[in-house]
Amino acid sequence: MQQVDLRALGDLFAQPWLATLATYRKDDTILLSAVWYEWDGDAFLVSLVAGDVKDVHIRRRPLVSLLIAEEAAYPGRMLEVSGTASVRPDPGAQDILRIATRYLGPDVAARWVEQYPALLWATMRLVPERTRALDHRNVPFLAEAEPVYPETTEWRVQMTRPASDRGAAV
Repeated sequence: MQQVDLRALGDLFAQPWLATLATYRKDDTILLSAVWYEWDGDAFLVSLVAGDVKDVHIRRRPLVSLLIAEEAAYPGRMLEVSGTASVRPDPGAQDILRIATRYLGPDVAARWVEQYPALLWATMRLVPERTRALDHRNVPFLAEAEPVYPETTEWRVQMTRPASDRGAAV
C-alpha cells in the first residue's frame, strides 16, 4: 500500500461515490452506515435525519471516521478521514437537497427530499484531523489486474434499464 497526499487524489472528492460513516454505539461497538457526502474544501458534510441513530451517536460521542472508496477506476483510490464531528440543523433542507443533487440530479433530488416533508434534517460536519489516502493506480503492474465481477443481478438491471424496457426479457 502506498500512501499518497490528498492533493494527489485529484477529482475523488467530486465523484458521487457512497462513503461509509463510522460512529460509536453506547456499548462502544461501531456502526457503519453508507452515506452521501459533500466536500466543501475544508470539511466533509453528511446529511442526517435529526434524531436518527447516527445523529444520536455523533452528539453523544463525536469521534467519527469516513471512508470513500472509488468504484470505477480499478484498482482505484481510497480516502479515510477521521476526527471530531459537529452536527447542526439543516432548516429548509438546503444541505440535503444540495448533497442529494450530487447523486440524483436536481429533479430527482427535489422529489427525494419532498417525499419526506415531516423530517427534520441535520448536517454533520467533519474537518479531517487524521487522514489516510491510497491510490492503487500508481502501481504499474496493477493495471494488468483482471477483476472478476458477478453477472448483473435482476435488481440492478431493473434499476438501470429505462422503464419502457423493464418488461423485456433479460
